[in-house]
Amino acid sequence: MKTAVVGVVAVLGYSGLAMGSEQSESKGFAEGSSLVVKARNVYFNRDQRARGAEQSYGEEWAQGFIGTFQSGFTTGTVGVGFDALGLVGLRLDTGDGRTGGGTRLLEQDSSGAKPSYGSLGGAVKLRVSSTTLKYGTQIVNTPVLGMSDSRLLPETVQGLLVTSNELPGLKLQAGHFTALKLRNDSAHDSGNLPGIDLAGAVYDFNPNVQGSLYYSDVEDYWRKQYGGLVWTVPLSSLQAVKFDANLYRTRSQGEALGGDLDNRIWSLAVSYKTGAHTFMLARQQVHGRGDFKYGVEGNSAIYVANSSQYSDFIYEGEKSWQLRYNLDAAPYGIPGLAFMARYIRGSDFTTDTGRDGKAWERDLEVRYVVQSGAAKDLSFRVRSALYRSSDRGGDINEVVVTTEYPISIF
Repeated sequence: MKTAVVGVVAVLGYSGLAMGSEQSESKGFAEGSSLVVKARNVYFNRDQRARGAEQSYGEEWAQGFIGTFQSGFTTGTVGVGFDALGLVGLRLDTGDGRTGGGTRLLEQDSSGAKPSYGSLGGAVKLRVSSTTLKYGTQIVNTPVLGMSDSRLLPETVQGLLVTSNELPGLKLQAGHFTALKLRNDSAHDSGNLPGIDLAGAVYDFNPNVQGSLYYSDVEDYWRKQYGGLVWTVPLSSLQAVKFDANLYRTRSQGEALGGDLDNRIWSLAVSYKTGAHTFMLARQQVHGRGDFKYGVEGNSAIYVANSSQYSDFIYEGEKSWQLRYNLDAAPYGIPGLAFMARYIRGSDFTTDTGRDGKAWERDLEVRYVVQSGAAKDLSFRVRSALYRSSDRGGDINEVVVTTEYPISIF
């Protein structure tokens, strides 16, 4: 962490030589402010058909509101600003043995799903040149610290993050965080994050090639290194090939609260886009001791190709491949409509009886975003997943219906 901070400070020193900066373009605290409220409605149904759990069926329906205030920065050499995040979740329907069941949509207590829950957080931010320091409640998304937003309300994290964009094409980040609030819990540190330090860099080699490196240290859990490379090869105005490679290395440390781990996971996805159609083939594999694990640092801290709606195909020794198809219906006269279908098969993962586990998942998704009129930006999304496994997961049927409407207050 000290090395990362020194690196960011060194870049700050360089910023005096920069011809321009983000701070020099500041509009002021009020002038650069915005307030947006997302009204999100989610119906979640999960049938864990062969798990033998006390409750294998979950069905919940809820309405959420996500209010985001972002101020501008004051003018001058050092810009000062403030951000706030307000989250509210309202239960619409569940109960009668349907609440819970692995949906993780609503906050629970001893009586079941709460009728409502929520939280409020804020963060102070400072900016010098093109480097921003932010402290407080935040939504952070990196390969080693990632806040999930796949349910009713997003996860949030509490701590310090420095982001520097001083050099053209290069983004540097360093941070220290001490609390994680889960997506279905209003407690300040419901994720029990013991503390995480992270540092990383994202560099655009050119408009078609981007590389990234990240490191994290989660106290008493593990240390992780991540490397990623995305390379797009344009073939024509309507065609392109894209290569997306990802690699993690995880080693447990301290009390090893996540288990005894020393493993690597890699994935490589190759996609071909032609007009409205995109076809993708992906390969992924886990090597070493233990499953690839994440979650204490957020439920989106996983950048691998076969991370899907239900499973991530990350068990010890697991090999998996994926076929995927995407359709953008705009060229066919229906802008805003998109469709996705994928099939993933995993094999050779460790089970109680040896390394012979097998699994597959099939996902379907349809999404439509209203393009104009009074309901502009209103979105509808339907996702369906089937997961079948010989061990460690059982049989899962899942359907999620999400409606979201962003309301810009100012």
